[in-house]
Amino acid sequence: MGCGIFYKRIEMKDTPHISIVSPVYRGEKMVAELVRRNVESVSAIAEDYEIILVNDASPDNSWDEIVKQSAANPKVKGINLSRNFGQHYAITAGLHYAKGDWVVVMDCDLQDRPEEIPNLYNKALEGYDIVYARRAVRKDGFLKKQSSIWFHKAFNWLSGIKSDSSIANFGIYKHCVIEEFNKMSERARSFPSLVNYLGFKDTAIDVQHSERAEGKSSYNFRRLLKLSFDVIVSNSNKPLRIAVGFGFGMAVVSFLLALYNIIAKAVGIIEVSGYTTTVFSIWFVGGLLLFVMGVLGLYIGKIFDQVKGRQLFIVKDKVNLE
Repeated sequence: MGCGIFYKRIEMKDTPHISIVSPVYRGEKMVAELVRRNVESVSAIAEDYEIILVNDASPDNSWDEIVKQSAANPKVKGINLSRNFGQHYAITAGLHYAKGDWVVVMDCDLQDRPEEIPNLYNKALEGYDIVYARRAVRKDGFLKKQSSIWFHKAFNWLSGIKSDSSIANFGIYKHCVIEEFNKMSERARSFPSLVNYLGFKDTAIDVQHSERAEGKSSYNFRRLLKLSFDVIVSNSNKPLRIAVGFGFGMAVVSFLLALYNIIAKAVGIIEVSGYTTTVFSIWFVGGLLLFVMGVLGLYIGKIFDQVKGRQLFIVKDKVNLE
């Protein structure tokens, strides 16, 4: 019957049945609508709920809007981070404060439709610890969709972990899943890949995906590329094995070329020594060495970040939270 067999929670009077966690960045104009639709959707499931909005140091007035919504509804709770840590760190911050028996994670831009929460919840009640929202038809731009597809292809090949480009953060998670997630201290964070590692009983259902309510995504190509490197390097050492394979292959090729040159010189095929092949070989091998050192440097950099042991997030202000 899922992880409930192994996890016994102490029932508390103020423990909500459902928590909704949303990271907020440039969401000033969306927060009120997000709260309204979440309240309407979750009220059909349970009266005891909480909505946790995490302001990731948004440059607009998102925090002021969160404070306003929290004042109007005590079940709306706000967390204001001291600086911009990034979406997955903001999710981590919200999950550390979530108390619900079930926890919904969703973006603030209303592409994740709050009206799908009852469907996710009802599916979870069939005996699943995790129910992912699978975007049957994505309403993203061409570049974002293609970058997501190629990222997942590269990630699947390099990590050996099967991932789905139609699944992101949106889903419902049993409290025991969130408890285990909160124990993970990796600096390079990707919420879906870390949850996938936990291995609880999961499934996915098709949901309707909406257009972004306001503005445009903060995930430009540079940020997507950085996230891709972080996730791949943090979850797999296959790039190192590929670099070793390249090095071994180059050693074999170099040995064969050297053998050929010795034989060719002995039988008179090579009469005048040239420099073109030599220079080309030096450049090629030099580039290969830089590539291998770069891959190794990525892993060393991740080790350096991890051993410093710094906080994953820093909370500046809280509203309606102890």
